[in-house]
Amino acid sequence: MARKITVVGTGYVGLVSAVGLADFGNTVTGLDIDTRKIEKLRRGESVIYEPGIEEYLKRNLKSGRLSFTADADRAIREAEIIFIAVGTPPKQDGDADLGAIRAVLETVARNLDGFKVIVTKSTVPVGTNRWIKSELTALTGGGNFAVVSNPEFLREGRAVYDFFHPDRVVIGYDDERARNVMEDVYRALYLIQTPFVWCDLETAELVKYASNAFLAMKITFINQMANLAEAVGADIHIVSKTIGMDGRIGPKFLHPGPGYGGSCFPKDTRALAATGDKFGVEMSLIREVIRSNEFQKRR
Repeated sequence: MARKITVVGTGYVGLVSAVGLADFGNTVTGLDIDTRKIEKLRRGESVIYEPGIEEYLKRNLKSGRLSFTADADRAIREAEIIFIAVGTPPKQDGDADLGAIRAVLETVARNLDGFKVIVTKSTVPVGTNRWIKSELTALTGGGNFAVVSNPEFLREGRAVYDFFHPDRVVIGYDDERARNVMEDVYRALYLIQTPFVWCDLETAELVKYASNAFLAMKITFINQMANLAEAVGADIHIVSKTIGMDGRIGPKFLHPGPGYGGSCFPKDTRALAATGDKFGVEMSLIREVIRSNEFQKRR
């Protein structure tokens, strides 16, 4: 059963999600406050660089399954499901800034005219989806909604492929109505036997941070080995290739270089360390990954 979806935010995660969900057969509206982006997208011009995305964008615009708007109230009111894909930049202490999500919740609250499922695609600290439930309850006086955590695992340059061929789909929920809705949304992935992980909200949130932190740790590890190899006269490329042959380790993210960067790993490792501070849990390994990566960039 096709669903009516609004994706809030047409950045990297939001646009790939909107295009992909429409291609699954859902009716999708991409919502953004930037009217220039909306105009480009309506013409079938992507606002991000990602191989293959314009083909899917134009195809789904032509089919009528995909549209774009800056009219937030209407887009929220007409949707059964709202995917939140806005930015959560780091604050001074490394924790995530949830200001954009709070603004989305205010718009949702004044347009909650029936049961809606609120799906968090943005990367958010553990506890955020409980906070979303609490905020929406306070704003609506106990409105009719369910909250889902559905983190993304998209690689830059491979995001379109990753959306349609994910290693797994993680869905955190605490309302059976939401599970039924999400099964409809992702029915196309069920048909190709994609593994689904159904769990509570906190587990889904932590899976995202744990995954990125582990990959960042692999990068940091191989860079430390590269520095040692340089000092002792060993060939780090043979070392990394041989390590990667071990089935317990695997070859990915074992390429020495200047350290990790991009939009996710620096932000997410800092946020995970900040979450540890908040709950009084020692995160010394993650902090060392952050410190070592900064050293590697300077080196």
